[in-house]
Amino acid sequence: MERENQFIGQSGAFLDAVERASRAAPMRRPVLVIGERGTGKELIAERLHRLSTRWDEPLVVMNCAALPETLIEAELFGHEAGAFTGATRVRAGRFEEADKGTLFLDELGTLSMGAQERLLRAVEYGEVTRIGSSRPTRVDVRIVAATNEDLPAKAARGDFRADLLDRLSFEVITLPPLRVRDGDVAVLADYFGRRMAAELGWEGWPGFAPHVAEQLEKHDWPGNVRELRNVVERATYRWDDWGQPIGHVVFDPFDSPWKPAGLPPSGERAGIAATAAQPALQGTDYESIDDLRAAVDAHERQIVEFALGKHRWNQRQTAKALGLTYDQLRHCIKKHALADDG
Repeated sequence: MERENQFIGQSGAFLDAVERASRAAPMRRPVLVIGERGTGKELIAERLHRLSTRWDEPLVVMNCAALPETLIEAELFGHEAGAFTGATRVRAGRFEEADKGTLFLDELGTLSMGAQERLLRAVEYGEVTRIGSSRPTRVDVRIVAATNEDLPAKAARGDFRADLLDRLSFEVITLPPLRVRDGDVAVLADYFGRRMAAELGWEGWPGFAPHVAEQLEKHDWPGNVRELRNVVERATYRWDDWGQPIGHVVFDPFDSPWKPAGLPPSGERAGIAATAAQPALQGTDYESIDDLRAAVDAHERQIVEFALGKHRWNQRQTAKALGLTYDQLRHCIKKHALADDG
């Protein structure tokens, strides 16, 4: 996705969030970015890094929800050879990769309590210890974290460490959802439409008919800017009456009179995730594994691809069956370049 897209806007709520990010960027302190899906949390993280004194050092991104809980700590802090089954060589973690730069932790609220404890020590003392080692390594890392969860509420329930939340919230930037960004829907729709028209080789973009523009303004946009982009680009490339304003948009691409039947009975659903894993895990030669991340990625790809096929590429049903959120499944599909060949 083009990174500049979500930084288009003129509403006060939007400009205030961008300005707060710009002011916080030169600081060395942690920043917590909060927002619904599709509001541009990673873009704000990039802005915080690019406008900081660390702009020419690494920006390392880690989605905390994209890995099994058992691998999160190895991914963050690295491991020594022999630290666990499959760890045949030394591997630096994300903290060491981000040394002198910025580490962006997306989906922070999904971290286990054990991982939170080790993260707290790393933030407090500037040291990380690889799994299987007793020797700490000094790191100079600026933390930017993001979530769409209510972390103070989770901390009050005991589901998130309050001391870690305190350490990571020197500055908190809450991104406004698109539905409260007055005037930005029209600005963004115009941008996305013109870009798609250029991609299609059109000489110009006809814009939207008044009734469609009104529909766009009134829509609630649960997927925010990402959803708006899809709606506008889909409407543009489907429009055949060139030269006339676009007179129709589809908000839900899954809505069809011919869509497949729903999920199987509840008794069957319980075992779908485990069943989906079987083709990927059967016959695995664990002694031959010398790259844990590659092995996990390969298994993850097979499991997701199998589950998608089982559910006829209905991504919402697949996500539910695998115990993932829709965004997590979309991340896996993009990560492994999966495509529906049917």
